[in-house]
Amino acid sequence: MRLFIAIDFDEIKANLSEIQSKIDTSLAKLNPSSAFHLTLKFLGEIGDDKVDLIKQKLSSVKFNQFQLTTSSIGVFPYEEFIKVIWLGVKPDEQVKELQNNIENELKEFNFKKDFDFHPHITLARVKFVKDKSGLNKNLKDIKIEPKTITVDNFRLVKSTLTQEGPVYEDVEIFKSV
Repeated sequence: MRLFIAIDFDEIKANLSEIQSKIDTSLAKLNPSSAFHLTLKFLGEIGDDKVDLIKQKLSSVKFNQFQLTTSSIGVFPYEEFIKVIWLGVKPDEQVKELQNNIENELKEFNFKKDFDFHPHITLARVKFVKDKSGLNKNLKDIKIEPKTITVDNFRLVKSTLTQEGPVYEDVEIFKSV
């Protein structure tokens, strides 16, 4: 099964959808995200025989609840070649610490390490840009009303790819201490 580890942002989904709706789709062909989350670690295809061991390792990750506030829109990899439009979060120290603790707990599995982890919520994936400068201006002009969530858990999520896009299902939820 295809798995990743994430923080869920469903409680502010309406706000995220509103921000997403301000992206001018006449400037680029987009695949909007419908499940808002912050990926802490992508695991990829995992055999069923390893899932219980991964859940056991993840249950060893201890963290105190913390707050994250949405901040500004950004793009990956850079403005001249946009593939992903995302919304940043602040402060990012505690989420980076959580991500690092997850990396350390799972190191025996030899998953690819994310050396340049940048906490973000994906708003859209870009298939084709018709007007680069117009899209960049549109993104810079979008006003963000910061929303804060309390992070008191992270999730092991199963991702099933379909014609309509990925379908996500929680496998396990890991609570803060």
